[in-house]
Amino acid sequence: MSFNTFGQLFRVTTFGESHGPAIGCVIDGCPPGIALSEADIQVDLDRRKPGGSKFVTQRREADRVRILSGVFQDERMDAQVTTGTPIALLIENTDHRSKDYGDIRDKFRPGHADFAYFAKYGVRDYRGGGRSSARETASRVAAGAVAKKVLTSLYQKFQVRGAMVQLGVHGIDRKKWQWGEVANNPLACPDPSAVAKWTEYLETIRKKGSSVGAVVELAATGLPAGLGAPLYGKLDADIAAALMGINAVKAVEIGEGFAAAALSGEENADEMRQGRKGQPKFLSNHAGGILGGISTGQDIVARFAVKPTSSILIPRRTIDISGHDADITTKGRHDPCVGIRAVPVGEAMLALVLADHALRHRGQCG
Repeated sequence: MSFNTFGQLFRVTTFGESHGPAIGCVIDGCPPGIALSEADIQVDLDRRKPGGSKFVTQRREADRVRILSGVFQDERMDAQVTTGTPIALLIENTDHRSKDYGDIRDKFRPGHADFAYFAKYGVRDYRGGGRSSARETASRVAAGAVAKKVLTSLYQKFQVRGAMVQLGVHGIDRKKWQWGEVANNPLACPDPSAVAKWTEYLETIRKKGSSVGAVVELAATGLPAGLGAPLYGKLDADIAAALMGINAVKAVEIGEGFAAAALSGEENADEMRQGRKGQPKFLSNHAGGILGGISTGQDIVARFAVKPTSSILIPRRTIDISGHDADITTKGRHDPCVGIRAVPVGEAMLALVLADHALRHRGQCG
């Protein structure tokens, strides 16, 4: 299998399967001298790991990360730091139950990657989806935590945050947006007035054995103007590709996204005035912080939509690997909405793209 690596200067290769002994990643291109501990990475992994509430899969994985290489500390140093060599991160799988998938060994789950993988590779790893499982995203979150450390070392005020802004057909009141509320509820919802309705709705979906989709919004702040390249290295193009590469993502928007098509030219254009210290002050941010593929210094805003979880308890029609018609019911432990745990995954992918572009920008422009 090819294309398990992404990034140009800050490069990440992930490895492992859902029901294998371990998953992990190797990060190449991380600058030296950046303080990095396992605790720094664990914070984000704990937000993504399964079993955190009744609204996510009940698979019980500790997701404890081990740094195998690329860091150093001795008695003369206050902290462990990166050395500039490849950083290898390992996360053991400890609660995989392959027997849950025995009944679907020869059947393709509708909406899942099963058929496409089998058509391409001719091998069917039915145990939790193998390499196509969202379990792989833990490796991305671990790498994203390192990328965040790189970005904060370059830009002191850098921050990336995410929130779920739509659950099925239910949205939020943006006037009530509170970033602090995201960590206070199991749905990563930034609107405290929407939590009760969302909870009741998702509980109904869960008890039916079904699933529902969601929209996640990301915002990166504290970045300078100038990241990206105007033609084949557009920052927004790389962000879109990275977010589309997350399991179950079917659409990505930057800034106003599809809504920009309904705006007039005067409404959509982000007007400017002279701001403090000679820097421009934008009067709006319809562009999501990126113009011509290059960052403007405004907040970078992106959204992505995830489809409903394909593994559900409700019987579905399918075919088996011999091409015969069959019915299928997926057992096991699955998220009624993958959008909840996709929030830290989205943050990680955005951070990885930004770290890569930050190092590219430093290399070309100093």
